[in-house]
Amino acid sequence: MSKKGTVYFFTGLAGAGKTTVGGLFYRRLKEKHPDAILIDGDRARTQAGHSTADGMVLLEDHYTTEARKAGAFLLFQGCKDMAEAGFDIVICSIAMYTEVREWNRENIENYREIYLKVAHETLYKRDQKKLYSSRAKNVVGVDLPWDEPGHSSIVVQNDGAETPEEIAERLFRFFGLE
Repeated sequence: MSKKGTVYFFTGLAGAGKTTVGGLFYRRLKEKHPDAILIDGDRARTQAGHSTADGMVLLEDHYTTEARKAGAFLLFQGCKDMAEAGFDIVICSIAMYTEVREWNRENIENYREIYLKVAHETLYKRDQKKLYSSRAKNVVGVDLPWDEPGHSSIVVQNDGAETPEEIAERLFRFFGLE
């Protein structure tokens, strides 16, 4: 039987650095494991929409709690399947529900959860996607509740004391990948 892969799940609110730090971690991981796969939660979610002449449009009902949970479970089931086939997966997503993260811990053999925690003041300063300053609706952690991770493999305070490169390197060492 072949070796199972590992799922490295980078989570945190919008602007926490999931894509940046996770992407750096992935590039380093891919040097050692060429079959590693990177999944961006934002891109995966937009693929749940439908195409129009003007581009991708999300269906309104994809923002319901039920649709968000169903999408997260589907995404992580896919990660589980790929890890069982021997692929290492780096996934960067909010996954706002405790029950999704619990399912991951219970069902994905080699599951590592990295919570990038950031103070709200820092998130509002960064605001790269203009989610916090635009008064946008359906923003997790603003007008949508989220279950803050409580059982992560590691919690990284990402308020700027370390560069994204330093954090990725620290995580690589933490998981014994050197």
